[in-house]
Parts: sequence; C-alpha cells; structure tokens
Amino acid sequence: MTFQFTYLQFHFAFLLPAVMLLSATGFVSRSRISGVASWDSSSWRNYWAGVAIITVVALVYTTPWDNYLIARGVWWYGAETTVLTIGYAPLEEYLFIVVQPWLTALWLSHLSFSTAWPSASHPIRSRLVAFGLAVAIGLGGWQLLGTDATFYLGATLAWAAPVLALQWVVGAPQLWTRRRTVALGTVLPTLYLCVADRIAIEYGIWILSKQYTTGLSIAGLPVEEAMFFLVTNLFVVQGLVLYRLVMQRWADGTAATARHWYDRLRAGAETAR
Repeated sequence: MTFQFTYLQFHFAFLLPAVMLLSATGFVSRSRISGVASWDSSSWRNYWAGVAIITVVALVYTTPWDNYLIARGVWWYGAETTVLTIGYAPLEEYLFIVVQPWLTALWLSHLSFSTAWPSASHPIRSRLVAFGLAVAIGLGGWQLLGTDATFYLGATLAWAAPVLALQWVVGAPQLWTRRRTVALGTVLPTLYLCVADRIAIEYGIWILSKQYTTGLSIAGLPVEEAMFFLVTNLFVVQGLVLYRLVMQRWADGTAATARHWYDRLRAGAETAR
C-alpha cells in the first residue's frame, strides 16, 4: 500500500516547523542585530499589524486568481489529499496563502536595516523606470497567455505586475537603497518553499498540467512554481520594508510636531512670566 501524503500533512511537515523555528529565533535576533533594538514594543506591534494587513490583501488578491487557474485545469490535487474544497480551491490552499506572508515576515524580522528615509538624487526618474519595468513584465505576461504551454507562467507575470508597479512607484528609491535586505529577505523563503513544493509534487499532493506549463524545470521543480514563490515573497518583503519606513517616518514626524508645539508652549509660558 502506497502512503499518500496529504496537503494538511504538508503544512505540519514544512510550514508549521519553519514558523515555530523563526518565531523562537526571532527573539534572539531582535535583541542582537543593530538598529532593531531601537524599535520599542509598540513599533513591533505596528510591524505585525502591517503583516496582518498584507496577509488580508494577499488572500483577497490571490483567491480569484488561484481559483481561476484551478478551474482552468492548470493544476489539480491528488485523490484524498485535501479535506474540504471552497470554490475550486481546497481549504489547505487558503491556509497556505495566509501562512506564507507570516513565514516570510518572520524571516524578514531577523534582518536589520536603517529605517531612515533616504534621499534620492533622481526619485521621479527611478520611479518611472521601475514602473516601466513592471509594465514590461505585465505585457510579457499577457503575451505568454496566448499560448497553452506558457499560460501558467504568463498568468503569474500578468497577475504580479500590478502589485510590483504599485510598490515600485511608491518606493523604488527606498527599496533600491535596501536592495540587499530585499534580496536576502526574498531569496531564502523562496528557496525553502521551492524545496517544499518540489516534495509536494513528488508525492502527488498537487499535479501541474503539462498542457499549461513549459516543461522547463530546476532540479525537478517547474519554473512556473519557482516564479510564483519568487514574486509572492517579493510582494511581502517589499510591502513590509515600505511599511516599516512609512511607520517610522510617521512616528518621527509626530515626535517632531510634538516637540515643536511643546517648545512654543514653553516659550509662551516663559514670556508670560
């Protein structure tokens, strides 16, 4: 009798241990890395509030796309590998969409970067260039949708382009200044999830259609799956980096305003004496 690895067991084998490990090591990392120690508890609460917001956005944005591709037959699930189907996707799929941002955010919380808002020499030009790149990605994706073999890859790129365009228009100079953090924050979760995905495919938890994929693979993993994890982790990392910068800038601005009015009131009181 062949053992059938289920989607829920996939969560317990790969996602839950990673989340627990990163949660445990995160406390140590935040106490040691430079720059992070300056964040007080309220700042970290704000950070996780940002993670919650990004998780909701990810669920809302991914669900229609995910259901459409399943309905189209781009991939499907092995017999008796899922518990419950909602729409076209199993319950475990929605759980994966929710857990992935937290997994990536936990890893990102280990990394240190300056929260000072950098000045850019050509902020408008850099944003326009980044926006143009996002448009090119989107147009390339739409072009690939016209052929069955590149349909999944095209659907991923076309779906990713609007999010990339928004993030790059808002903060291309800031993200470029922190490109090492963005790269490291994105690459490691992507590699981990690619390995986990490769194992899940091997065990038949989900099966990709040969009709809608290129047939190209990296160590047995379809390139389409690798691209999906790359862009989704990039969404999360860039979103959280920008969120932290905006929140820190807002906090600095609030503090500066408070000091300004305090100084004015104090000066007024001294004059009245």
